[in-house]
Amino acid sequence: MDPREVANTVSGATVGGHVVQAGSIGSLHLHQPACVPRPRQVRPPHGPFVNREPELAALTEALGRVEAGGLGIVVFTGLGGVGKTELIAKFTEEHRTSFPDGDLYADLLAYRHQSGVDLPDLLAGFLRALGSEPPAAEAERFTEFRTVTAERRCLFFLDNVEHAAEVRALLPSSGLVVVASRRRLPALRMDGAEVRQLGPLSAAAGAELVRGWLGVGRGTEAELAELVEECGGLPLTLNAVGSQLLDREHLPVGRVVAELRDREGRLAVLEDEENGLGPTYDAVYERLSPQGRALYRLIGVHPGPFVSAELARAAGVEQAARALTELRAVHLVDEVLDADAEDRFRAHDVVRLHAYGRTRELPGRVDLLARVVAYYRGRCSLADRAMGARLRLQEPGGEGLPGFGSGAAALEWLHAERANLRAVVEAAAEQRWHGEVWRLCESLWPLYHSRKLYQDWIATHRLGVESAHWDNQPGAVVRMRNQLARAHYERKEYGQAAEQLALAAEQLPLVAERRVVGVLYETDGLLCLADGRPGEAVERFTLALAENRGDAHGEIVQSYNLAQALIADGRPDEALAVLTEAAARASDTDDHDMLMKLPLVRARAHRALGQLDLAVDAAGECVRRAGERKAYPKEAQAHTLLVALAEELDDPELAERSRARLRELAS
Repeated sequence: MDPREVANTVSGATVGGHVVQAGSIGSLHLHQPACVPRPRQVRPPHGPFVNREPELAALTEALGRVEAGGLGIVVFTGLGGVGKTELIAKFTEEHRTSFPDGDLYADLLAYRHQSGVDLPDLLAGFLRALGSEPPAAEAERFTEFRTVTAERRCLFFLDNVEHAAEVRALLPSSGLVVVASRRRLPALRMDGAEVRQLGPLSAAAGAELVRGWLGVGRGTEAELAELVEECGGLPLTLNAVGSQLLDREHLPVGRVVAELRDREGRLAVLEDEENGLGPTYDAVYERLSPQGRALYRLIGVHPGPFVSAELARAAGVEQAARALTELRAVHLVDEVLDADAEDRFRAHDVVRLHAYGRTRELPGRVDLLARVVAYYRGRCSLADRAMGARLRLQEPGGEGLPGFGSGAAALEWLHAERANLRAVVEAAAEQRWHGEVWRLCESLWPLYHSRKLYQDWIATHRLGVESAHWDNQPGAVVRMRNQLARAHYERKEYGQAAEQLALAAEQLPLVAERRVVGVLYETDGLLCLADGRPGEAVERFTLALAENRGDAHGEIVQSYNLAQALIADGRPDEALAVLTEAAARASDTDDHDMLMKLPLVRARAHRALGQLDLAVDAAGECVRRAGERKAYPKEAQAHTLLVALAEELDDPELAERSRARLRELAS
């Protein structure tokens, strides 16, 4: 890519706020984006709130430091279910006017994997919420975040933190940072943090909370106090038991207390929490309907953090939607408040631990896990195929599962399920279900390639390489290593990418499918371009094109790559000829993905020839097609090129329209 394309400046004087204009340039029509909404991501409190005055006072004191222009950090540690999230939600609701630039929320569990937390991906979400485009280079996102927050007053809620280093990496320049963790984090005091351990509710406060639900006529004060004691003073546990008491008006409080007192078989992990949650959740579990218990067992077996009615049905849970409603009513699961996560629920971590304990000796545990893995492999296969034709080694999957109305919808589903997908790949690898592992990885290519989830990409494909070897599938080994090489290539880790290609090449004598050979030539060509050897890149892409003869999509892709190499080699006229033939082939075969990508390379060829008006038209076509397919990274590339073209044409209106859209895409 020409380095001039990344310019992003504003010409002339501006007066506060966004620079936005609207109009049309040829076939390109750009709309003025709406103002970036102020992020309000911290959820509202769920209900009555008691006995947290000291903690609220600590937050108020930290707010005073923020209002003086500084940075405030408050950390709440304690057992899962003790009410950390509810406390922070209550404070945020009462003090939202003190944070004029918004409140932002990040659940680190959704970004956490065995190797740590994907902090660059988390920061990308924060930057978009604040109206700033995340830099492509992951390391630059940290400095950009500090720059963006220097003149703003925001609240940042970091949930499920495990290590002090995670907080330090995410500290803004100013504002209030509130941390919730089940681990003690005393080291953060060195960063000026107020670190407080949030204990269970006192007997009096817990009884006040329960009395607020049940009213004055139900249960004696002694029974309520004992109920609070048996629930360990945990609001989460009290909520679960209290909801069942409300649903069953004739259920005596004393009977519930007796069941909690006599329940045995606590999970060791919950005993370590020093509050005996096992008996509480045993009692809740026993009162669930048969379908509710089936869903609870699924939560215990499912390796990922999120469940849905669709997954539950595929796993054999009858009346899955009703079961989710039942578990939600007793606070065993909560809805995921995410625009990309429709119909997804998450169980509290203590609930997941207890559910795991209920199922670890379940006779059908492995069969249930197999159904979970099969569901995700089938849905991923359907999602992959919904995004267009490409080389696939696996047979079509997903029979009996709902498909996707468009490639854009498929991509959004994959992105929303990303935490589950990585967990499922890891669980399948642990079970040595090698065929499932590499097939899942093959289907995840469009997600990782489009959304740049590098940590997930690399971790899953390392497992994919190993599984393909164990499954005795040399073609799949080459495919997995090539996809892994592409992740390293995009991270500019060219040595590691070349190493993967060399290891893949060792398998080529065993590979019958010649298109698999072509993908290695393709990636090697990209490395040649990155290394400043465009002539050699032309040779590699020509070889890749030859290996794909007879495969329309493969020929179009390699023509696309070849054209880019020809432009870099100073032969833009030859590139245009290649692109014209490829576009005609894409149109004949309804290859909408490549019909979106080809105009961007055509725009670069016209630019190299000095045909700037034609370049603008071609980039505009890419913008239109990328918008239709919700391929936002590709649309951003086209707008970045349009900004550069506008500056060369001395067209400030075009430049500002594209900058405005880039800001909108970043949000």
